[in-house]
Amino acid sequence: MRLTQFLLPTLKEDPAEAQIVSHRLMLRAGLVRQTAAGIYAWLPLGLKVLRKIEKIVREEMDRAGAVELLMPTLQSAELWQRSGRYDGYGKEMLRITDRHDREMLYGPTNEEMITDIFAGTVRSYKDLPLNLYHIQWKFRDEIRPRFGVMRGREFLMKDAYSFDLDEDRARAAYYRMFVAYLRAFGRMGLKAVPMAADTGPIGGDLSHEFIILAETGESEVFCHRDLVEMPIPGEDTDYTSDLQAVVRARTDLYAATDEVHDQARFEAEVAEEDRLSARGIEVGHIFFFGTKYSEPLNAVVTGPDGKDVPVQMGSYGIGVSRLVGGIIEAGHDENGIIWPESVAPFLVGLINLKPGDAEADAACDDLYTKLGTAGVDVLYDDTDTRGGTKFSNMDLIGLPWQLVVGPRGLKSGVVELKNRATGERQEVTPDVAIEMLIARL
Repeated sequence: MRLTQFLLPTLKEDPAEAQIVSHRLMLRAGLVRQTAAGIYAWLPLGLKVLRKIEKIVREEMDRAGAVELLMPTLQSAELWQRSGRYDGYGKEMLRITDRHDREMLYGPTNEEMITDIFAGTVRSYKDLPLNLYHIQWKFRDEIRPRFGVMRGREFLMKDAYSFDLDEDRARAAYYRMFVAYLRAFGRMGLKAVPMAADTGPIGGDLSHEFIILAETGESEVFCHRDLVEMPIPGEDTDYTSDLQAVVRARTDLYAATDEVHDQARFEAEVAEEDRLSARGIEVGHIFFFGTKYSEPLNAVVTGPDGKDVPVQMGSYGIGVSRLVGGIIEAGHDENGIIWPESVAPFLVGLINLKPGDAEADAACDDLYTKLGTAGVDVLYDDTDTRGGTKFSNMDLIGLPWQLVVGPRGLKSGVVELKNRATGERQEVTPDVAIEMLIARL
């Protein structure tokens, strides 16, 4: 994409309303613009990141055997009244009355609707197990929306729901999602630590939050250092196998947020050299809740004995839009964003230091064409602005690689290739630069 044809409204100064790093940089780098309190329009650069995160999440859900559908943003209040949550949810729920005086709501989550869909379509235990997911916009009317997309009112979320005949099979579904989450976050360049979460009145031991480490995180976390260093499960992971060992390897080690941290236990279970205290951001939550929704919504199947039994369910959420902010919180410096290659809006920022110069224009056009043909996503800064501004903007938007072309280098037959994360620069021939960048795919 040529920058002269792209919408990229960058800002020189930090917006006054932005309180945290990700909010400041998302506004400055032209990823989003606020349209109302806690509601954002996703501009082209931000949308590209959002779609790449979506793609990774979708691929790992599909790999784990989940099946995608799409549920609407508006829901009937009747389903929530049947589950008992309509009156108890609170003012965070945006309630709507249509022209026929029917009560509706803008969905904050989809347990009721997915359970109703299941109840109306699945009858036999032979159709289980089943895991259904979608990626959809949600709305929660936060009393004080702040921190940009980290705590907005409208947000994009992946929510999945598993249906199983009994608790043992439900645990197996839970383990599959646990592993899929490790893979998804790892592919985004994040170190996600699973931490046991409170299951509330339902009880049990199956609820985990996935926390990514970031210096500017919203909560303090305490864990065994090995949890951060563990490699993610490989692409050859067999989701039909028993994954309990993979899960236990992570859940047997101490990990807790400051809300539930037990310092005495931490010191007793973890050697001093293995203790890690850091800041973290929650980006995912998985939860087994048994028959909490299947019983009131009559989601039953006929079992092997011919008797109807309510299905065992689990819920699995990932904050897709929240992840954009989380990734920035985990990867930035004083100059701007540092994107992992897997989610970067473009892999390469091509900088023409002298637009209008015949040799520089020809070299840039050649690089742009060859890289694009090879499948490398390139943002070509062909604007007639000074080099310092171009460098600052490229650092701000955080593309992993900068390819700098100018008359002085071309006289020696070289271009400059800069790694945004390390700052390392090297002069290479245009052909070598192309080879190096194609190798990143």
